[in-house]
Amino acid sequence: MRIAIVTETFLPKWDGIANTLCHLLDYTEERGHTTQLFAPQGVVPCYGKTRVVHFPSIPFPLYPSLRLAPPLSDMRESLLEFEPDVMHVVGPISLGIEALRRARELHIPAVASFHTDVAGFAEQWGLGLFSNFVWQHLRELHNQAQLNLAPSHFTKRQLARLGFKRVGVWSRGVNTGLFAPERRSQEMRARLSQGEPDKPLLLYVGRLSPEKRVDLLKGALQANPHCHLAIVGDGPQRGWLENHFAGTPTHFTGQLRDEELAGAYASADIFTYTGAHETFGNVVLEAMASGLAVAAPAGGGLLDFAKHGRNALLFRPGDSQDLSKVITQLRSDPQLAGRLAAAGRETARSRTWQRALDGLAEHYFSLLTHYQPQASALQLEDSYPG
Repeated sequence: MRIAIVTETFLPKWDGIANTLCHLLDYTEERGHTTQLFAPQGVVPCYGKTRVVHFPSIPFPLYPSLRLAPPLSDMRESLLEFEPDVMHVVGPISLGIEALRRARELHIPAVASFHTDVAGFAEQWGLGLFSNFVWQHLRELHNQAQLNLAPSHFTKRQLARLGFKRVGVWSRGVNTGLFAPERRSQEMRARLSQGEPDKPLLLYVGRLSPEKRVDLLKGALQANPHCHLAIVGDGPQRGWLENHFAGTPTHFTGQLRDEELAGAYASADIFTYTGAHETFGNVVLEAMASGLAVAAPAGGGLLDFAKHGRNALLFRPGDSQDLSKVITQLRSDPQLAGRLAAAGRETARSRTWQRALDGLAEHYFSLLTHYQPQASALQLEDSYPG
């Protein structure tokens, strides 16, 4: 199978989309499929055997590390040369406009996957007035595809309520060989705790931007004064957060990858996540795989696998006091923390990348089997109930 993958972002920018795409490209190469990536200028020239076709791009003003290719980009000739059997448009925003237009014109069956709650993020950035416009734009884009894929059942229901059509689920996985309790090290623990490894260590991993609500952790630290906090990640809010946490036992590591990131997870005691607009929650699953007790918001796609009192403790989204209460409960009850951590590890073991990507491949083959080039939007309506 020849698969054209169109994305708005990729390496060297590291986020959930880049992580997912790396696993997808590794999977397709191992199984003998041929892929070509279409992406904004600024991303890597290739990944493994996958060639990357670049398009001129400009920085997104609110997030300069994200570059967007204008929708006037022309990928027609590149698509004709590659001759894909199927097109997968990842998180369409700008370049996705051109991709879906060319898919219709060239009769290429198209899958569009939803990754980021952009409208929810807009509210956290103080741009809530634009939320309706964002949803309308995304709905119009996604409904041009023959199949839409959400990363969780929670997000699938959300999209269906908002008028997205033909929505199925493509879940995510975790590498339990990389993310594992055995990665724990005193050296990493000393680094994360700034030389005080005997004190309880809280950990946050993720992008540092307003929608993640990392600021809530300051109240949790004040309510648990004997704890240290390590914040792993980078983003546009890092400088503000460093000022916000000044004078607290907090260490900002910057971005960590691979074995170093796995060591950070395994060397902490409690994973504290605060973003309530996640479409899946990869980092929560990685923390579970690493054997950590998890405190996370009771909202978003992570509810597909994070169950309160069974493998995590969940708090009211945006409520710093409730977060503090949950962390205190985990600290003061080691048996509870241990039980939740063990259950979380079992949850992670059942969610492998191979299983997730086998499911995606089935979607591709099903789309190829059912594709009707001349089908109208009305005829497509019930083709993929999801």
